[in-house]
Amino acid sequence: MISNQSNLSNCIKNFTTTGTLFGDGKRNIIKLFEFDGKIINIKSFKIPNLINKIVYKYFRKSKARRSFEYATTLLEKEIGTPEPIAYFEDFDIIGLKKSYYVSEHLETELTFRELVTEPNFPDYQSILKQFTAFCFDLHEKGVEFLDHSPGNTLIKANGNGLYSFYLVDLNRMKFHDKMDLNCRMNNLSHLTPKKEMIEIMSDEYAKLSGEKFEIIFQMMWKATQDFQYRFHRKKKIKAIIKFWKK
Repeated sequence: MISNQSNLSNCIKNFTTTGTLFGDGKRNIIKLFEFDGKIINIKSFKIPNLINKIVYKYFRKSKARRSFEYATTLLEKEIGTPEPIAYFEDFDIIGLKKSYYVSEHLETELTFRELVTEPNFPDYQSILKQFTAFCFDLHEKGVEFLDHSPGNTLIKANGNGLYSFYLVDLNRMKFHDKMDLNCRMNNLSHLTPKKEMIEIMSDEYAKLSGEKFEIIFQMMWKATQDFQYRFHRKKKIKAIIKFWKK
């Protein structure tokens, strides 16, 4: 049971006029609030289109509910993620109108993105190897994080050269009894386009898994190249469509 539940509800009711904006708010809006003596993070999901309004009411769980349930599952599996607190759903006569996911707010030193953009970041190789071990643990526990992209892993320094990792943006996830190697490598393909990073990650993943480095590297690098090709092709198509719409 959440203490001060009415106060939390008030944060949701007054979401548009209170709280401190966190991030750019381009798609979903995240705001920070003081609650029970600590800072919490409330994510307001974009209002779904007409079809998804109906889907989220009758056929599929909302993004907010999935985020809460997946966070709970991750913690049960001893995988880092900010502590889930609650989720809220607002339905109208048609379907889902608004939804919110509430979690603790973690102050961390960096995300994985900084490792991609700042190769001279202090303790770079050690962080990258420890992150790879974190990913290996995810896969061993059957967690396929479908939004495993550079900005969705928070990294916190614990001292003595050790780091903790926390997944965010949790609404797209699959859970398996066992993940095969192909699924594992595809799951790492969105993280970085840099070959030198893939080499370090492949070496560490090979040591942890007992597979040969050559096999891991070949699979991880191919999966990365395939993703980059699709990503840039999609970007070009969008640019062409935008040009012709002018």
